[in-house]
Amino acid sequence: MSLQPGDALTSHNFGLQIDGVMVEYLQEVSGLSIEQDVIEYQQVSATGKPVTKKLPGTKKAGECTVTRGMTSSGAFTQWINNSISGNMGSARKNASIIMMDYQNAPVKRYNLRNAWCSKVEAGGVKAGDASALTEQVTIVFEELVIE
Repeated sequence: MSLQPGDALTSHNFGLQIDGVMVEYLQEVSGLSIEQDVIEYQQVSATGKPVTKKLPGTKKAGECTVTRGMTSSGAFTQWINNSISGNMGSARKNASIIMMDYQNAPVKRYNLRNAWCSKVEAGGVKAGDASALTEQVTIVFEELVIE
């Protein structure tokens, strides 16, 4: 059964594609946003009244943070290593965060152009703790396109 008009997606099923290959299912995504400058100018109308106008300006680059279970995902780990070591020829990738319905069919995509990892932070570890290990990765990008 597919989503019906008006049905919202659930927030638990999403993943990360790098150059068209699904490399990781994620635990959390935060900070994913599009922003652009606002150009404001004032002029006088034909009737002599001041008018303020606002226009869209230049799109801004962005960043988001993804949390994943600490796995041995080779493609994702290599992307992180290329980024952190400054190997930008290999690090800049087109990536997508894909939201899926409950049957794992892609429903919405956030395409990140020229994305690379700027920070990696391992989750806390504690002796005797039975929780899964995670790592947070900050991904910076030059452009975000929503499909």
